[in-house]
Amino acid sequence: MSFYTALTGLAGAQTELATVANNIANASTNGFKKSRVAFGDIITASPLQDPNRILGSGTAVRQIAQQFQQGAIATSDNALDLAISGQGFFAVKGGAGSNQVAFTRNGAFSVTADRYVVDGDGRRLQLFPTTADGSILTNALGSTTNLQLPLSSGLPSATANIAMTVNLPATAAVISVPFDPADKTTYTNATSTTIYDSLGNPMAATVYYAKTALPTVLDPVHHWTAHVIVGATELTVGTVPGIDLSFDATGALVAPLTAQTYDPLTPATGGNVMTLSVDHGIATTQQAGPFSLVTTTQDGYTTGRLESVAIDGDGTVRTSFTNGEVQTLGKVAIAMFANPQGLKQVGSATYVSTPQAGLAITGEAGKNGMGGILSGSLEKSNVDLTEELVGLITAQRNFQANAKSIETASSLMSTIINIRN
Repeated sequence: MSFYTALTGLAGAQTELATVANNIANASTNGFKKSRVAFGDIITASPLQDPNRILGSGTAVRQIAQQFQQGAIATSDNALDLAISGQGFFAVKGGAGSNQVAFTRNGAFSVTADRYVVDGDGRRLQLFPTTADGSILTNALGSTTNLQLPLSSGLPSATANIAMTVNLPATAAVISVPFDPADKTTYTNATSTTIYDSLGNPMAATVYYAKTALPTVLDPVHHWTAHVIVGATELTVGTVPGIDLSFDATGALVAPLTAQTYDPLTPATGGNVMTLSVDHGIATTQQAGPFSLVTTTQDGYTTGRLESVAIDGDGTVRTSFTNGEVQTLGKVAIAMFANPQGLKQVGSATYVSTPQAGLAITGEAGKNGMGGILSGSLEKSNVDLTEELVGLITAQRNFQANAKSIETASSLMSTIINIRN
């Protein structure tokens, strides 16, 4: 009987040695959670046996339970390196020919050739769908989508409105000769901005300013003419080239105070016919000092190329493009379980759900008990090497003691056999 009792101790010590060795081996694995062996004693008794004389029959491994305490957070330079500060798991799907949803704390994600964000085993990071402003449409696990980074920001948009604020020099001389953009003596100052046609082709829009009249008794305002040329074509309103800008004695713009819409323009770049409005606004002035461009904006844009990716603390994934556009792709899906120790390990610090773990509880990062997301960070293993080395020595001593029990039992058995002989 003592042989079998000691054998259970040997098996238990061997299991504990293997568990501790696995913890030590994964001390540098991102998102790894250490395991702990739980033992239970074995009792063999019959219904008629005296309860005061029941003898134990050894030990058995009851559970190898993972410990889900938070690991240390390390920073990185990769925006797709993610860590969860608090409870929860990232949801990933696919990889190795499977479409099963798995869960992980290992946030070391990368991008594939087709721009999917995946973990080390090729499983794709899952997002909750959102509106353009980042509000979640549904947090159902079955409604998640793969995170795929777009290369461009969509269709280009032709410029329809240009807004400019300038200061024109009050001391400028009146120019009485006809305007010619090739002759600098026919205008006082000029400024240029880039606009776009319907195909996203950039074009130069240049505004030339010429002072045309000083105040008189009958007309007590300063007059300037603004000529707008796109490419080689001057814009007109009807048949009149240029727009008259009028300033009072304080230098404030008195007319026009609204945007001026020019006749349709067919761009030389091949896009659709454009109708442009130019608005100098009430902030345009004629005051002392040199000509200066205060602000200039236009509402057109070309097709943008992906420039950067940012992930907020609530998991919102936003992409920025070279044309200044920002797109919201969704929110990183986070899941919790009532009993995370019931999850089944599948390697690479990844798990799949089981009935023992319960149903996945999904939600937005940072709310309802879910941990927040840290971009540019990784959760390291929660293995404490000092603690594991002490456990390794303890397990080794247990193994040696049980082996000694078998040796002693064998010696006693030999003695009994020799007596009979």
